[in-house]
Amino acid sequence: MLTLFIRTLLVYIFMFVVLRLMGKRQLSDMQPFDLAITLLIANLAALPMSDPAIPLLYGVVPIIAMFALHRLISFMSLKSEKLRKLVCGSPLVMISGGVVREDAMRAANYSLFDLAEQLRMKDVFSISQVEYAILETDGGLSVLLKGPFQTPTNEGLKLESEKAMPALLLICDGQVHPEAVQAAGLDEKGFYALLKRFGIDRAEDCLFMSVDSSGIVHVQQKQKTCAKVRARFTNLHEKN
Repeated sequence: MLTLFIRTLLVYIFMFVVLRLMGKRQLSDMQPFDLAITLLIANLAALPMSDPAIPLLYGVVPIIAMFALHRLISFMSLKSEKLRKLVCGSPLVMISGGVVREDAMRAANYSLFDLAEQLRMKDVFSISQVEYAILETDGGLSVLLKGPFQTPTNEGLKLESEKAMPALLLICDGQVHPEAVQAAGLDEKGFYALLKRFGIDRAEDCLFMSVDSSGIVHVQQKQKTCAKVRARFTNLHEKN
């Protein structure tokens, strides 16, 4: 039993390393050859785990071979457009100029119900609102709405916009992130002074604390240390 446990652990670690090296694509973003190789690798890994009589190398060597094949196909696909089209396929224009293309629908084995469902997932509830819809090689649908149905942008409205930056997470589950605190332009004294403005004495009592590019701070206390979970906002540059 101990041997089986150790073998399973070793195979799991090896599989984890291989899949990490293959890339960080989500299952929905995988190309057909990615999915095929992943399924084959999973099947090969199951053999030495399920049968102790099978040497570990009988599973490890084929997995390495499949990984090498995946890397080779990925590399060659980057260099050759023809191979990339052969392996990954090509995007299909499902709606062009507001008109549904029946030939593309047949080529993709798509029905109008499938198209309508994909559009609803993009928050589009009428085909008449769509100017272009492209079925990507990973199965996702890219949609360009007609002019009247597009969301206005600052550029279209001729408005100036501030540069957007990701929010800095200063505290996460009671743990202070010193790099984020420094990036926010705060020293230790200023950070804890800011924390006390929310009635919090210890960072451990804070579920999370973040600050965005406009200086707005969002703080929420842990439920177990206060009678009520509070979410508050304040301006980072506001003077005491």
